[in-house]
Amino acid sequence: MPRLKSDHFDGRRFFNPAGPVPQPFSAVPRMMREPRTPWPRRVEVTPVLPPALDGARAAVTFIGHSTFLIQTAAGNILTDPMYSQRAGPFNRFGPERVRQPAVRFDDLPPVAVVLLSHNHYDHCDLQTLAMLATKFDPLLITPLGNRRLVSSTGFHRIEELDWWQHSNLAPLSITLTPASHFSARTPFDRNRALWAGFVLEAGGARIYFAGDTAYGPFFPDIAGRLGPLELALIPIGAYEPRWFMQAVHMNPEEAVQAHVDLGGPETIGMHFGTFQLTTEGIDEPQRALDAALRAQGISPSRFYTLPFGGAARIA
Repeated sequence: MPRLKSDHFDGRRFFNPAGPVPQPFSAVPRMMREPRTPWPRRVEVTPVLPPALDGARAAVTFIGHSTFLIQTAAGNILTDPMYSQRAGPFNRFGPERVRQPAVRFDDLPPVAVVLLSHNHYDHCDLQTLAMLATKFDPLLITPLGNRRLVSSTGFHRIEELDWWQHSNLAPLSITLTPASHFSARTPFDRNRALWAGFVLEAGGARIYFAGDTAYGPFFPDIAGRLGPLELALIPIGAYEPRWFMQAVHMNPEEAVQAHVDLGGPETIGMHFGTFQLTTEGIDEPQRALDAALRAQGISPSRFYTLPFGGAARIA
């Protein structure tokens, strides 16, 4: 059945209702010629075991990039699971992983739900999804247009949602939220699938996972419509050069403004230090985040990054 047109779908393709339009595919070669700050080939990560929940409403462990394990009494959730060594076609092309996942795949507890924000290779890794489908057979929740792709990995339970729609199948409350981004797996399928963030509720605590997004006017609406947030997971990396990236990724200053717009919840930065997707140095997002927090007089205890393998608990 054809989808109805909306403020972010024209009947054929999805689009961002506000903000700059992402650069066309033809601009990629110019971006790739921009000077790049070299990254180390490898940064050692000591793998950890997920913490015990021990009565907490949630425990959130940073595995790497945009992959978090969110443990709750209602079931364990994995966000944008990425365990492959390259973020690109066939797991043979594209940026190579600099840091290994901080929780080994074999050490994951049973996963009940996978949240998949969009179809880019560094967020939607088919090899990892196939491993999860085989081992856990979880529910996968994703924005509109992604069902065919993810069903090819062996998932049997897939729930596609539009912005602001609520899951009917998850063991806890999960709502899809707007983001400002784009989708594509090839030069020919641009914006055929939607992109999004998520708000989940565990024991009354609301956790926001932003997925991949530029800064946009929707951040105040998320807490306004769904209620105050206890914890937010927000991207801070892959933002240079700004002429190319501003339409799709926040820089740390914009991430801090998003934190303010969301009502100032405890916030954890993500989407940094794992794959060199853009031109900034590996440590620059964290330095720029610290500077942006100082400039706005915000305590670093309110917006910080976890060590790879670090965990935050919501009591």
